Amino acid sequence: MSSNEEGVRSMDDCIFCKVARGEVKSWKVYEDENTYAFFDINPATEYHTLIIPKAHYENIFDTPEEVLFKIMSTVKKVATLYETKLGIRNVQIRNSSGVEAQQDVFHIHFHVVPRKYGDNQDTKWLSHPEWRAKFDELLIKLR
Repeated sequence: MSSNEEGVRSMDDCIFCKVARGEVKSWKVYEDENTYAFFDINPATEYHTLIIPKAHYENIFDTPEEVLFKIMSTVKKVATLYETKLGIRNVQIRNSSGVEAQQDVFHIHFHVVPRKYGDNQDTKWLSHPEWRAKFDELLIKLR
């Protein structure tokens, strides 16, 4: 179990653990032995879906690679389901890990958000081309 700015979180108190255990109502889209996909209770668009591992991991940093592979496999299955059944060919895949990255539920999860023109969900980032001058310096810190 990891901690964050607000202290250690118990798996017993984790809303997504409760969803995965069937203790809280959810609208299941897909499930297998390791992952669970369900509609976001505060959707940005129709069919906005969350994918979680059934085991509790707080964020990308403490989730083992093999678990991430399973989560991403489910992300692909959900996106393909939406393409096959609904003709949806535009989705946004999103994860936030950490308070400063705007993570609000501290159980790793990925959003699959179907997108279309006029959905008013613009998520454009501000770019900083002036930072290109620092690329060599930034790479040195990674070596």
